[in-house]
Amino acid sequence: MIKQAPKADSALLAELALRMWPDHTFEELRDEFEELIEGEDSACFIKYVGETPVGFAQCGLRRDYVEGTETSPVGYLEGVFILEEYRLRGYAKELLLRCEEWAKEKRCREFASDCELDNIGSLRFHLAAGFEEANRIICFKKRI
Repeated sequence: MIKQAPKADSALLAELALRMWPDHTFEELRDEFEELIEGEDSACFIKYVGETPVGFAQCGLRRDYVEGTETSPVGYLEGVFILEEYRLRGYAKELLLRCEEWAKEKRCREFASDCELDNIGSLRFHLAAGFEEANRIICFKKRI
């Protein structure tokens, strides 16, 4: 079962997200999920196996330029995570499809995502899910 997360699930989402984004705190993630859930331009979905939450996906609308796209807004997969012991069962793809449905409901004609250059597992997931690579970039920064 997949359900769209209400604000009451912000803490659950934060617990799952900490495993994917460990550089954040629980409080930061919980507060961010509360804000996202209340907004019209984003959604979070939780995958359950029985009563157990085993993963989530976060998606949103991007109105700025999205690499390789031609329309606006573009549905965007901001993150997808499945607990390790539940991986390779198609759950991430189920979550992705639900995010795509949400984007279609928001009148999007394109859906996009990204991953870090060295995240081979994410690259494989995206390609297997029907994404095509649009570009590769290296971002730079410096303190001034």
